[in-house]
Amino acid sequence: MNKLGWAVVATVTSAVLFFFGTGLDPVPELAWLAPLPILLLAPRVSGAAALGCAFLAYAAGSAGSWSYFWHSLAVPRPAAIAILGGSALLFALSAGLFRLLVRRGNGLLAALAAPALWTVALYGVSLLNPTGVMDTLMTTQADRPAVLRLAAVTGGWGVEFLVLFVPAAVAAALAPGVRTRSRLTGLVAVAAELGALVFWTAPAITGPTTRIALVAPGQNRWAVDVATPDGQALVRSYVDRIGRLPDGVQAVVLPEAAFAVDQTSRPRLVEAFAEVARTRNLDVVTGVLDTTPEGRFNAALAVPPSGAPVEYRKWHNGDSPNLASGTQLAHLAGIGLMVCMDVNFADPSGEYGEAGTGLVLIPASDEDTDGWAHSRTALIRGVENGFSVAWSAARGTPMLADAQGHVLADAHTGGGPFTVVVADVPIGSGKTPYARFGDWFAWLCGLVALTGIAVGARKASDFERLGVA
Repeated sequence: MNKLGWAVVATVTSAVLFFFGTGLDPVPELAWLAPLPILLLAPRVSGAAALGCAFLAYAAGSAGSWSYFWHSLAVPRPAAIAILGGSALLFALSAGLFRLLVRRGNGLLAALAAPALWTVALYGVSLLNPTGVMDTLMTTQADRPAVLRLAAVTGGWGVEFLVLFVPAAVAAALAPGVRTRSRLTGLVAVAAELGALVFWTAPAITGPTTRIALVAPGQNRWAVDVATPDGQALVRSYVDRIGRLPDGVQAVVLPEAAFAVDQTSRPRLVEAFAEVARTRNLDVVTGVLDTTPEGRFNAALAVPPSGAPVEYRKWHNGDSPNLASGTQLAHLAGIGLMVCMDVNFADPSGEYGEAGTGLVLIPASDEDTDGWAHSRTALIRGVENGFSVAWSAARGTPMLADAQGHVLADAHTGGGPFTVVVADVPIGSGKTPYARFGDWFAWLCGLVALTGIAVGARKASDFERLGVA
């Protein structure tokens, strides 16, 4: 088979693996294999061919997400195009850097610099994108606690790097012209890392647990005005469902923006939930759109059995110009509160972790197809910062998970008037190394990527070969 034939085979194979190994419903193991055909091909064809095949493989492999991004309510279409095209371009550039370094005999640096470039670029996007970052390579491993626990030290960026580093190291070891020592060093590094994931077991979480219930409607209704008869009927339906929860539930979480309230109607909602909270001796947390003199906030309103309610105001509202953003953490008896899109960003999760918060309750609302991916984004934040997560999503995947990334219970909404998920959730310890030191690993990836680019660019002719050699 000639080079063109191998290029077609590698591109199609990689695209198929990306299609099933990434996206909104991934097979985790395939994500590790998806880059390998392209990285094996890259040193054996011209630079232009390597870049083109890598771009096409990733773009085609993301086809399962095209419809979601095109019709998403949270992601504007120009941003959707930028995300899909930018991701494919970034993979192509990472493969191009890998090729450049391998052809100069720097196999180990190639294996490190390519995933480092990918990771630090995504980190930059996470700082600039108004909707944050979700559904990347780290998300594919969200149901694999043995892999995900690395995030407690490196943040999710360590997982992002690792999933691309393993196939890059294997491809570098098999590439022509790479020094024997570089081949062996890369393979030893892969074996050591995979061995550590297999044998490194985090101590089980011991201590108190909190029985949490998630109650999400089968049919999503956004911000129903409590002052209307329809709103009052919805309040009564939730109160009735809370009253029939299993014994021992200590907190119940409803979805994001379940109700719309203002200064006049807010007390009516608080009174209704306070009554059922006293009767069942539990905390009720619901999402509200709260109109106040300071502005209109997307908030989580926590109503305890006694005492004043606590309100957390969502920090990140994407491109919603009519909503004001909060800036403060909020705790109810030591338990933290967040809202939906907040988990797409490092903070406020990092601040909760630094404060030692062991459990965070999160009203959310998704778009059906992205329910699993968004719930697992919340799970990753919990592992990074040492807190357990209660994610109550309309049109999504209500989920309860511990601080080590074990899903304790989850379900997809629909099929009945309410979806109810209940589990005993252990309290995490907070204050993980990542919560203390932040995105140090992403910055390290930036240093490694710059080193790779500097070594590859040592001679001007190398850049010429990247395009034509």
